[in-house]
Amino acid sequence: MTHVVASQAVPWIPVEHRLDVILSSALPPADRTTSAFAFVSDDTGRTLLTRVDRVGRGWDVPGGHLEAGESATEAVVRELQEETGLLLEPSALSVFAWQRIELLAPAPAGYRYAPLTYMVMFRARLATPGVATAPPAGSESTGAEWLPHERIRELCAGRTWLPLLESA
Repeated sequence: MTHVVASQAVPWIPVEHRLDVILSSALPPADRTTSAFAFVSDDTGRTLLTRVDRVGRGWDVPGGHLEAGESATEAVVRELQEETGLLLEPSALSVFAWQRIELLAPAPAGYRYAPLTYMVMFRARLATPGVATAPPAGSESTGAEWLPHERIRELCAGRTWLPLLESA
């Protein structure tokens, strides 16, 4: 069963579109999934975020694009480690949401995605306080930190995934 929790348009998609934030415990279609993200919380209620010091980035949930031949689960494990230094077993992560992006107008020249794509959201809940983490050398991330939800809402206002924070 799926449940839409938010719908919006975002400035980084250059044509008319709809981005739906959807709660679901099932993976979206693999052939249309472009990205995977991890909401990892600890037993104190904090969530692990990563920071990228580039215009338009800042604090975000760890994750990114799937590489060729990679499953969403493989991608989220890789991205989590690359961006925060935290290595989790795939079995520690479960799907809980997606972002579905549907173009409502023809894609502009050079647009690299299909007219309907998905970004899958995984969650993991640790039974202990989150350990100190840091992005490994060579990471695009410049920091990683366990943050309380109040601070995340301050730092990440406007993020499309923010309605999922309490469900993660």
